[in-house]
Amino acid sequence: MGPHGKAPELVYEFSYRAQLKPPVDVGAGPFGHRMVFEVIEGVVEGERLSGIILTGGGEWFSIQADGFGRIDVRFQMTTQDGANIYFQYYGLLELNETTMAALGTAGPTDFEDHYFRTSPRLETGDPRYAWVNQTMFVGKGHALPGFLIEYDVYRVT
Repeated sequence: MGPHGKAPELVYEFSYRAQLKPPVDVGAGPFGHRMVFEVIEGVVEGERLSGIILTGGGEWFSIQADGFGRIDVRFQMTTQDGANIYFQYYGLLELNETTMAALGTAGPTDFEDHYFRTSPRLETGDPRYAWVNQTMFVGKGHALPGFLIEYDVYRVT
């Protein structure tokens, strides 16, 4: 095999906090134990992207037998200057003892307590933010008290 080239790098882009309602526990079905969390509000803070997360989004979380939860989220935000941006992402959440305790009590975790990674895809028709349509992102998450989730998001260069 030939040379591999320079590895991609991660550059910090923004952080966000999303407030979730307590989950609707659907139970164990053919795709794992499903829990649905409604996204009710939040904030996005970054140098190039900042604004508020709107109500009406959600997470369709599935607990799997391999000890990981599959993350499936969609929500929308409005930037501080009036652009609307749609977020969609999938990811993995390690369901270790710390994570399970936090899920059961709406308690906090630290970034390093678990493998909690996402691959956000952003979408907008606003030309001021067209760059989000052509950018790959990676997120790293943790929980704050009260079903509040916080992510740091990096762009892949």
